[in-house]
Amino acid sequence: MTPLRVVSGSANPALAAAVAERLDADALGVVLERFPDGEIRPIVGHVSGQDVYVVQPTAPPVNDNFVELLLLLDACRRSRAARVTAVVPYLGYSRQDRRTVSGQALGLRVVVEAIAGAGAERLVVIDPHTPALESVSPIPVETLTAVPLLAERVSPVRGGDTVIVAPDAGAATLAERYAAITGHSVALVRKYRENESSVSAIALLGDVRHRPAVIVDDMICTGATIEAAVGMLLHHAADIVVAASHGPLAGAAHLHRLDVRRVLVTDTVAHAAVAPPFEVCSVAPLLAEAIARMHEDLPLHDLFAPARMGPRSA
Repeated sequence: MTPLRVVSGSANPALAAAVAERLDADALGVVLERFPDGEIRPIVGHVSGQDVYVVQPTAPPVNDNFVELLLLLDACRRSRAARVTAVVPYLGYSRQDRRTVSGQALGLRVVVEAIAGAGAERLVVIDPHTPALESVSPIPVETLTAVPLLAERVSPVRGGDTVIVAPDAGAATLAERYAAITGHSVALVRKYRENESSVSAIALLGDVRHRPAVIVDDMICTGATIEAAVGMLLHHAADIVVAASHGPLAGAAHLHRLDVRRVLVTDTVAHAAVAPPFEVCSVAPLLAEAIARMHEDLPLHDLFAPARMGPRSA
């Protein structure tokens, strides 16, 4: 069988190392040279004839990490790797899946076409912001989910009749996925976004009175949506926990001041240090299992559809 090789970019080497350890493989480090003007030149080791998985989330600084990903993919291709897969747990530009006004670019399509053009034959992501990802990608996309991992950590929340809360309409489907696993009911916060950093909650649909609440979203960036949802729930819920697949946390320091017991994110984005209420759940086991199956050309479908944990609440 073709040897398996994990290549680690600089965006999240700890995650790449954890994945490689679970695969009983070495994480091939990269020499990252920098020119005085900021230009980078990554150099990979021996990957000729190997099945290569480049682990490089495009987390902040998004553009720097994205360019590094492209150069790593090209370097592996030019080093005659047998097959190159881009493992991008957090995919930047996923929010730019459609144009809302004239003159905008379709950023998501540009990004995935660039990844394919740089040499990736497959793309692996975790809980992308848009379900339209594969429809605009010229290469196959394996979409994994961190929802079962997070659902296990938040359910039950101090017992009681927990309710899963979508902080906006866009997270409603995600909330239903949590509910299908945990057996809890769902509530929805309606919001109004004034700009990228200012959000107002205008209505709460569902019964959360005196019940533990779990606010779920695919990502926390500025934290404005979460803050608005927490503000809406404070006078109703008995306890509040937040769970999100990705935590770029750009400007979200104010979440430390919110009256929530826990904020769970994964390590799709590297976190140098976290303090309560933040907690980090690792997706290394999920990625390692997916890579092991892809290496052996086995199906991944049962990684996408977790079994229910219990009966659905009334």
